[in-house]
Amino acid sequence: MKSSFIRKLFAGFAAAAMLMVCAGCGGSQTAASTTAASTTAASTSSGSADDSLEKVLSAKKLILGLDASFPPMGFTDEANNIVGFDIDVAEEVCKRLGIELVKQPINWDNKEEDLNLGKIDCIWNGMSINAARAEAMNLSEPYMKNEMIFVVPGNSDIKTMDELKGKTVGVQNGSSAQEILEASDLYENITATPLEDNVTLLNQMELGFSDAVFLDSVVAYYFIAENNKDYFVLPGSLESEEYAIGFRKADKALRDKVQETLSAMKADGKLAEISTKWFGSDVTTVK
Repeated sequence: MKSSFIRKLFAGFAAAAMLMVCAGCGGSQTAASTTAASTTAASTSSGSADDSLEKVLSAKKLILGLDASFPPMGFTDEANNIVGFDIDVAEEVCKRLGIELVKQPINWDNKEEDLNLGKIDCIWNGMSINAARAEAMNLSEPYMKNEMIFVVPGNSDIKTMDELKGKTVGVQNGSSAQEILEASDLYENITATPLEDNVTLLNQMELGFSDAVFLDSVVAYYFIAENNKDYFVLPGSLESEEYAIGFRKADKALRDKVQETLSAMKADGKLAEISTKWFGSDVTTVK
């Protein structure tokens, strides 16, 4: 009887020991699972970090997308070089960051797609701020103001915007100018002829294929002065706007670094120097 009791006692001790071992194993597995989950979460978090500035600095280049026929902001000169106000500013920004500026002409209609596909790092070419672009991109702060105006040949009978009714008006396809024109009360009384770029629009107007062109004032005034054109700017404007640089929505680090560099250029006078070269005075609005 005593022997049976002892056997039962030892059996109880063994069972308790097994339970303790199993509990220990279960605890180790739970701890391991928790550690693995934490590691995975940390890895996922680091993977989503904004490395946009680091990528540009590592590649030692910034790829700038532009409509290369938008004087004086960015355009191709007679020597087939891409030049302009925006180009000079971007060159200085890249110089201060120790990287190369790569100028990549794009189809303006596909600018957001090219940006999101990674073909370019930013859109920097007199790009107007509007709600759709603010939603699709991470925009810089405005760096210049602009007005949307009508230009007609110097010998035209059209002297006011009211006299555009029934006329043919050229406008750049995919531009904010097109959006503004289409949203205006004037639009239903004109025939709009969208073309790829402003230079082509002005040339087509000279050839008599349109009666007027609706475009940015900075482009119009530069083109008139640079080419000694006999154009007439109709009084008033449909809308004023501001220019900004567009980055991918997630590329905050790159956007902020460029903005910081522009502010430094404004403070030390370099931005005013570039603006005076192209416009005769400092017309920038960078803070």
